[in-house]
Amino acid sequence: MRAIEISRFGPPEVLQATERPEPVPGPGELLVAVLASGVNRPDVLQRKGLYPMPPGVSDLPGLEIAGTVAGGAAADLVAGGLKLGDPVCALVAGGGYAERCVAPAGQCLPVPPGWSMVEAASLPETFFTVWQNVFSIARLQPGETLLVQGGSSGIGVTAIQLAKAFGNTVIVTAGSDEKCRACVALGADHGINYRTQDFVAETLRLTGGKGANVVLDMVGGDYIERELQCMADDARLALIAVQGGTAARIDAGLVLRKRLAITGSTLRPRSVAYKTLLARELRERVWPLLTARRIKPVIHQVFPAAKAADAHALMESSTHVGKIVLAWQ
Repeated sequence: MRAIEISRFGPPEVLQATERPEPVPGPGELLVAVLASGVNRPDVLQRKGLYPMPPGVSDLPGLEIAGTVAGGAAADLVAGGLKLGDPVCALVAGGGYAERCVAPAGQCLPVPPGWSMVEAASLPETFFTVWQNVFSIARLQPGETLLVQGGSSGIGVTAIQLAKAFGNTVIVTAGSDEKCRACVALGADHGINYRTQDFVAETLRLTGGKGANVVLDMVGGDYIERELQCMADDARLALIAVQGGTAARIDAGLVLRKRLAITGSTLRPRSVAYKTLLARELRERVWPLLTARRIKPVIHQVFPAAKAADAHALMESSTHVGKIVLAWQ
């Protein structure tokens, strides 16, 4: 099969087309004939040598795929309500940049009716991540305000649409007025240009001084100290990445007075059982919204798989709004 491998750690150019043997599904796994692969920040980190794959996982990058079921034990197919040839999208721990990929059966979800494979490949990583952190861990409730750092990212546009679908006010930060407008067009109530505005002051102004109830943070670093200042009483901070650094100053007194909760999580090393539970919740609560197109894919650009290096260069430029996807045909 064709695949894209990391020939050595380094810049986007280290991504090279190669030939690999097809993987063989083990117990509880399905083989997927991949038609499209999502590109995500963790792929970039893995390419740089900063995000090693868990033990036993393929060294090929790629955490989300869409394609058709090409193999697997009959019992695993039946358990997932699937048959050979069915269109699925899946969250995987690695190996997604290839024409064939094995995926835990419980992490395979049906492609929503009418969705293309490119659209479906944009779903798993961001939807699993946002559902886990914003709704499962931070327990965002209807009527509450969500602050999303990096609203124009793949995670950001997913968080905007999910939160709005469940009755929340959404404030986002982005790096330009154009990106802020794009986020508002997707449903965000307010966009804050963090290059020209103080997101702390703006969040407090927009919430009448109360602050945000949940913050989804992909930056970390000195953002954490500032986020605590614009969080409401009993608010929750969900930290999912540290693009701004790992060191942060925290006012412990403020955390006590406001009764704040700070959580961090990574999804890739979690168990199949945990991810399967998330998949069931998504299928029950979110997939009907996708089928009804109340939530829509936001695809910034599609690259042929052989141009994976160009896709990574675009990801690192942070000029995109929404998802970047690789196509295998």
